[in-house]
Amino acid sequence: LENLQPEIKELAKRLRYEVSVRGKQLGWSEKVARFHFTKNMRRIVTELYVRDNCHPFKATLLLWVQIPMWVCVSLALRNCSVGALGSAVKEQFSSGGALWFTDLTTPDSTWILPVSLGLVNLLLVEV
Repeated sequence: LENLQPEIKELAKRLRYEVSVRGKQLGWSEKVARFHFTKNMRRIVTELYVRDNCHPFKATLLLWVQIPMWVCVSLALRNCSVGALGSAVKEQFSSGGALWFTDLTTPDSTWILPVSLGLVNLLLVEV
């Protein structure tokens, strides 16, 4: 989408000129000329999206999948850690850690896991 912006601006400038010339020839009011410009510009931009296969909805598609998945995983982990699934699961979480986090039911007092997870997530977004 960003790569198309210079081309869209150039086409908009040319279309604005063509609509103003045509509007003067046919005696269009400013409102009618604006309507024709908007209609044709929308058509041109849609053709560019189809040509380059970069519809804006594709950029948000990952979010529509990722957000519900994140909510479900977060709720599942919360239910496991508070013992909503039974005491056996809570016992396994309280003794199943590794390294400095031996109890998975308590918050990380060193902030190593939350910070490292945030940095990895930021790295993935930026790359």
